[in-house]
Amino acid sequence: MERPRQPQQGRRRRIEELSRSSRERLLQSRDRMFSKFTSILQHAVEALAPSLPLQEDFVYHWKAITHYYIETSDDKAPVTDTNIPSHLEQMLDILVQEENERESGETGPCMEYLLHHKILETLYTLGKADCPPGMKQQVLVFYTKLLGRIRQPLLPHINVHRPVQKLIRLCGEVLATPTENEEIQFLCIVCAKLKQDPYLVNFFLENKMKSLASKGVPNVISEDTLKGQDSLSTDTGQSRQPEELSGATGMEQTELEDEPPHQMDHLSTSLDNLSVTSLPEASVVCPNQDYNLVNSLLNLTRSPDGRIAVKACEGLMLLVSLPEPAAAKCLTQSTCLCELLTDRLASLYKALPQSVDPLDIETVEAINWGLDSYSHKEDASAFPGKRALISFLSWFDYCDQLIKEAQKTAAVALAKAVHERFFIGVMEPQLMQTSEMGILTSTALLHRIVRQVTSDVLLQEMVFFILGEQREPETLAEISRHPLRHRLIEHCDHISDEISIMTLRMFEHLLQKPNEHILYNLVLRNLEERNYTEYKPLCPEDKDVVENGLIAGAVDLEEDPLFTDISPENTLPNQEWLSSSPPATPDHPKNDGKTEVHKIVNSFLCLVPDDAKSSYHVEGTGYDTYLRDAHRQFRDYCAICLRWEWPGSPKALEKCNLEAAFFEGHFLKVLFDRMGRILDQPYDVNLQVTSVLSRLSLFPHPHIHEYLLDPYVNLAPGCRSLFSVIVRVVGDLMLRIQRIQDFTPKLLLVRKRLLGLEPEGPIIDHITLLEGVIVLEEFCKELAAIAFVKYHASSTP
Repeated sequence: MERPRQPQQGRRRRIEELSRSSRERLLQSRDRMFSKFTSILQHAVEALAPSLPLQEDFVYHWKAITHYYIETSDDKAPVTDTNIPSHLEQMLDILVQEENERESGETGPCMEYLLHHKILETLYTLGKADCPPGMKQQVLVFYTKLLGRIRQPLLPHINVHRPVQKLIRLCGEVLATPTENEEIQFLCIVCAKLKQDPYLVNFFLENKMKSLASKGVPNVISEDTLKGQDSLSTDTGQSRQPEELSGATGMEQTELEDEPPHQMDHLSTSLDNLSVTSLPEASVVCPNQDYNLVNSLLNLTRSPDGRIAVKACEGLMLLVSLPEPAAAKCLTQSTCLCELLTDRLASLYKALPQSVDPLDIETVEAINWGLDSYSHKEDASAFPGKRALISFLSWFDYCDQLIKEAQKTAAVALAKAVHERFFIGVMEPQLMQTSEMGILTSTALLHRIVRQVTSDVLLQEMVFFILGEQREPETLAEISRHPLRHRLIEHCDHISDEISIMTLRMFEHLLQKPNEHILYNLVLRNLEERNYTEYKPLCPEDKDVVENGLIAGAVDLEEDPLFTDISPENTLPNQEWLSSSPPATPDHPKNDGKTEVHKIVNSFLCLVPDDAKSSYHVEGTGYDTYLRDAHRQFRDYCAICLRWEWPGSPKALEKCNLEAAFFEGHFLKVLFDRMGRILDQPYDVNLQVTSVLSRLSLFPHPHIHEYLLDPYVNLAPGCRSLFSVIVRVVGDLMLRIQRIQDFTPKLLLVRKRLLGLEPEGPIIDHITLLEGVIVLEEFCKELAAIAFVKYHASSTP
C-alpha cells in the first residue's frame, strides 16, 4: 500500500522556503560586509594615495553619492549601510579646510562648485524622498553643519537660501519623528544666522498663494493680475524667482534640476507667461506672506520631548527680536504665534485646581520658562496642583520674556493678544465671580503674575486690564466705569479678611511697578487741581508766618488742645534727624514756604498720646529703622519716577480749579475708610492697609506729599486727608482707653507677644483694639520718617 506523500511535499516546501530566506539573509549580510569593506578600503586608499586637489576630491565624493543612486538596486537599505554619510562628512571637511586656507570672505572652487551645481537643491530632494531610508536625517545634519561651520555668509546665495527654505517646510510636519532632534538643530542654526544678519530674514518671507473660495469669479488669473497685486516682489523690493511660484502649478523645482538647459529655458518661458487654472470650484488666488520658519518652530513647541519644545521656544525668541519691520508684521499677522501663546496660557490656567492655597501660589519657587522641570516625588513641599501651577507660571514667564525681547511692533501685537485673549477672555470672569474661594484663588494668581511680569509692554496691557485707560478725575457717580477696577478696589474692603489682604497686596505690588499710569489712575488724577485745599489769599500779617514755614490759616498743633501732652522726650532733635538723612535728589528742588520739617515730623510723632504708646518700653523699636527703610525705599521710588518728569513743586493755586467738587477717588476712599476702622480690624488687615498707604506716601510727587503728609494743609470743607483721618481715630481712641482697665500693661504685653518676646498665653480682652493701637503708633512713626526723608532730599541743593 502506497504511503501518502502530502506531508512529505509540505516538509519539502518548508525546507525550500527556509533555504531561500537563508540565502537572502546571507546575500544581504554579504552586501553589508562588502559595503563596510569598501568603505574601509576607500579610507585606506585615501590615506595612502597622494592627496588630490581639494576640488577634485570634493567632486569625487559628490559623484560617489550620485553614482549610488544610479547603481543601487536596493533602495530599502538604510542610509547608514551605505557610504553616503561618510562622503557627506568628507565634503564638509573639505569645505571647511578650503575656507581656512583662503583669505576671509573669499569663495573657493569647492564652494563655487556646490553653489553652481545646486548640490543643496539635490540633497533637499533626496531628503524629502527619504531615499535611502534615513537620508532626511543626513541632509538635515549636512545643512546644519554647513551653516554652522562655514564662516562666510551663505544664506544670501539663492542656491542656499532657496533649498534651506524648502527644507524648513519639512520640519515639524509630524511630531515625535526620528528626525525631530536634527530638525530643531537645523532650525536653530538658521535662527542664529538670522540673528547675526537680520536683513537676511527677508529671504524667508515667502509670498504664498492663498485660495479663498468664492463663486462666479473667473478661474484664470493672468500675469497682469499678479503684477497688479505686486505678488512677485517681497517687502524688500527683491525680485522673486519663478521657482517660488512653482508650488502653484503643482511642480517642485528640485524635480527639474537635472533637465537639459533647453528644457530649463522652456520652463522659464512658461513661468513668465504664468496662468493659474483652478479646480472645478472657482477660487480667487490672493498673494500673502508666509513665514515657514516660524510655523515649523511653532509645530515643534508642541513636541512631547521637552528638550525639543524648549529649543523651539528659543528659536522663536531669536526670531521675534529681529529688527526688520516686515518680519515683525509677518510674524504677528501671518503666523499663529499670538494664538499659540494665548491659547496655551488659557489652557494651562484652566487646568489649575479651582482652589489653591494663596500662600502656595505666593511662595512657589521662582519660575524660569526654560527650566520647567518638576518631579512630584522629589518635592518635599508638594501640594495639589503644584505641577499645573508651575507649568502655567513657566509659560507666562516665557510669554513675558518673548514680549520683552520682541521688536517693538511685534511686542505690542503680542501683548495686546495676551490682553484680549487671556486677561479679558479667561482671567476676568474668574476675578468677577462671587464665590469667595474662587475670588481668593484668582486674585492670588493675578497678584503672582503682577509680581512676575518684567516686560514694559506686557505690563502696560496688564495695567489697562486691571485699571482701565481713564485719566480724567473720578466722580462718585462713575466709580464703576471700569467694572474690574471697581470690583478689585471693593475687594480691598471685602467681608472676607483673606480676600481684602490679598487684593491689597496685589495693589501694593502694582504700585511698585515702573508704570506712570498706575499711580495716575489710582490717585494723581484726583489731586491734579488741588481742590482738596481751601485757598486764602495772603494778608500782610500772614507773611511773617509763611517765612517761618507755616501756611496762612494753618493751626499749630503744639497749641491744639489735642496735643497738650507734647514733651521733650516725644520730639526728635534736628541734629539727630539730619545725621540719618539720605543724599539729596536734585530733581526735586526746595519749595519756598514749605512747612518746617520738624513741625511735620513732631505732628505725626505726637498724634498717639503717651498713654497709648508702648514702643519706648521695648528696645530696638525706635525711629532709626524707619529712617533707614524710608531712605532706601524713597531712593528706589525716585529712580522709578525719574523718567516721568513730575513737577518739583505743587501747581499754583491761582491756576487750579478749586471750585470743582473734590473726590479723593475710589482707591483712597476705601483706604481711608479702612484706616478709620483701624481699632476694630484684625492685625493683619491693619498691617496691609498701612503698608499700602506708606507706599503711596513715598512717591515724590508734590501733590501726593501735600495731601498725605502735610498736616498743615488747609482742607476744603467736606474734604479729608490721611492726617485728618488719623486725628479722628486718635480722638476715638482717647475715649475708649478710659474704659479699659489696666490698659498700659495689657498694651505692653500684646506688643511683646507680637515681637515674640513673650510666649503666647491667655487671651487678652480688647485684643483687636490693642493691636490696632500698636499698628497706629508704628504707622505714625513711619509717616514721620518718610516726611523727613522726602523733605531733606528736596531741600538739599
